[in-house]
Amino acid sequence: MYKNILRTPGPTPVPEQVKEAMNHDMISHRSEEFVQLFHQAAKQIKPFFGTEQDVYIITGSGTSVLEAAVVNTISSGDEVAVVSIGTFGDRFVSICKKYGAVVHKLEIEWGKACTGDELAQFLKQYKNIKAVFATYNETSTGVLNPIEDLANAVHMNSDALFIVDGVSCIGGVPAQMDEWGIDILVTGSQKAMMLPPGLAFICVSEKAWSVIDNNHALAYYLDLKQYREWYKKGMTPNTPAVSLIYGLSAACEMIEKEGLDQTVHRHQLLKSMVREAMSALKFPILTNEQDGSPTVTAVCAPPEINVDELCTHLKKKYHLDLAGGLGKLEGKIFRFGHMGYCFPGDILEAVSLIECALGDLNYSYDLGAGVKAAQKVYSSYVK
Repeated sequence: MYKNILRTPGPTPVPEQVKEAMNHDMISHRSEEFVQLFHQAAKQIKPFFGTEQDVYIITGSGTSVLEAAVVNTISSGDEVAVVSIGTFGDRFVSICKKYGAVVHKLEIEWGKACTGDELAQFLKQYKNIKAVFATYNETSTGVLNPIEDLANAVHMNSDALFIVDGVSCIGGVPAQMDEWGIDILVTGSQKAMMLPPGLAFICVSEKAWSVIDNNHALAYYLDLKQYREWYKKGMTPNTPAVSLIYGLSAACEMIEKEGLDQTVHRHQLLKSMVREAMSALKFPILTNEQDGSPTVTAVCAPPEINVDELCTHLKKKYHLDLAGGLGKLEGKIFRFGHMGYCFPGDILEAVSLIECALGDLNYSYDLGAGVKAAQKVYSSYVK
């Protein structure tokens, strides 16, 4: 018997309170009891988006709301710009092309964020951009984009919608959708929201609704106009994952109790602990401090370490589950997730096990150096 220690960038650990909530007796999704649950959960999630708009709950993966954002706003032949800083930026490119959009891709070096100036200069080349797509947090590289700056660049240089993938960070980073001028913001359940996979969330500005209402969407399940109509009834147009919505309400209550600002602060602490620990073990970090994500850190392997061997050994012997690299970073990095139901003690546990594995693999390092570095960050932390 053993405990699997999940430190991937998603799915992430699920708290016992959330598991208990999901064990609630099943109810009809057309009942008054469900209407009350739906209204409660939909209201609870709004602060994480920083919005006064309604947040729609879709039963599906994070990719489902990425697709919903595209198919409801874009028609074949429309010009769009996509900011890509990694694998999931490229996913936006693929979805847009699938629906016939003419895609102008701003590709940033992997491991770096896009600046507002870079996006502004890029947009000046094009006069007919209908929407600009960007990833808030890129899990393939451990980079957090400066979304407020990018929003300003979009609105200063175009009339385009600004559509943001927040799947791997909402609930762990600041998000002020209304204040920053984000037109569509999406996220998923299995990341910082501390739920199993299966729910996705999308929020739409008034400006975006005016586009959606005049767009002929090639969507059925992902038709946002249907979600808007059923939202008024306290329901979804199709059968939702009722148990997960019970869990969503419980997860929101946990974050409310901690305080959203404190939750965001905790993620910054975890980021610092991981970065310092890995640096002390002479494992370079892919990103600089400013661009580094608060929810996942991309760690480069020194020449004498085979990343795949390290991750396999950690999983097999120590039951620590890290994620390998994606795309052009496959075999070059591992990704250390620290979002959602994750606390300083969890980081110390994981770093300690990484050190054990490094010893097994005859890597030369100072025993305890990583743990000590993480402890130093934590001990200087002021709530």
